[in-house]
Amino acid sequence: MNKKPVSKKPQAQGKHAQDKQTEDTHAQEKNEIRPGQSLELLKELHILTRDGKLNQDSRRKLKQVYHLYQFIEPLLQQVRNERGEVSLVDHGAGKSYLGFILYDLFFKALGDAGRSRIYGIETRDDLVQKSRELAQKLDFPGMSFLNLSVVDSTSSAELPDQIDIVTALHACNTATDDAIQFALKKKAKFMVLVPCCQAEVAAELRSHKSNDVKTNPLSELWRHPIHTREFGSQITNVLRCLQLEAHGYQVTVTELVGWEHSMKNELIIASYTGQPTRRSAVRLTEILQTTGLESLSSRFFIPQ
Repeated sequence: MNKKPVSKKPQAQGKHAQDKQTEDTHAQEKNEIRPGQSLELLKELHILTRDGKLNQDSRRKLKQVYHLYQFIEPLLQQVRNERGEVSLVDHGAGKSYLGFILYDLFFKALGDAGRSRIYGIETRDDLVQKSRELAQKLDFPGMSFLNLSVVDSTSSAELPDQIDIVTALHACNTATDDAIQFALKKKAKFMVLVPCCQAEVAAELRSHKSNDVKTNPLSELWRHPIHTREFGSQITNVLRCLQLEAHGYQVTVTELVGWEHSMKNELIIASYTGQPTRRSAVRLTEILQTTGLESLSSRFFIPQ
């Protein structure tokens, strides 16, 4: 009995389909990376693998930073058009994903011999050292990394008296408020803030329940522990926005990325107008009194 020869065609088709799928994946990843972006930088930041691929976690992280860049780039351009150069401080820089990508996409092309600068502020010395080494390796002369807390950076002689833009991406708990105070002292034209892990106000709501607060029906908003946490996070950002308006900033609040990517997602953008809003200062004081949070008045300070 003669055996039918086995056809190699399906195997060839399978290999062709696999190659096509690989090509499509690489094309998709290429489209997800901005034009002009240094692939070497993305590999050094472990966003890309050594063979140039993106995993799901890296794709999410890159999408978040790129989305934030869309908000920051026009602010950088406005300052540069007005002053000819621009300075930015990134608080709680961590591995400096944001700072490096900002430099690579915007600062690198300025050609102003490092007069425009990004300062990364971080308390973990190993991350500061690695960032310094990477900036040197990539020849990014306009990047500085300082091992300082946000509070210490406010009085540090290593930073100029005036900073154009202050960012704080997922600066935990009160570090966002410290970044705001830094920006106010440095007369920043813009602030871009993504708050994170806001526990201080929730703790105050739990511990300071005066009779005035208990008889206030609105206290039901934070009576249960889970509501205390959620309401504490919400009211923290409300107080921050009122504080900024009271200091002469126009405030926009939006989402950083879709909620499916991150729950720490609120983006606050403040632009200095030089016109303090008295109504916001009054409302801030009233809210602190109504909720029993007067002890936090020094943190959410308002101009006299």
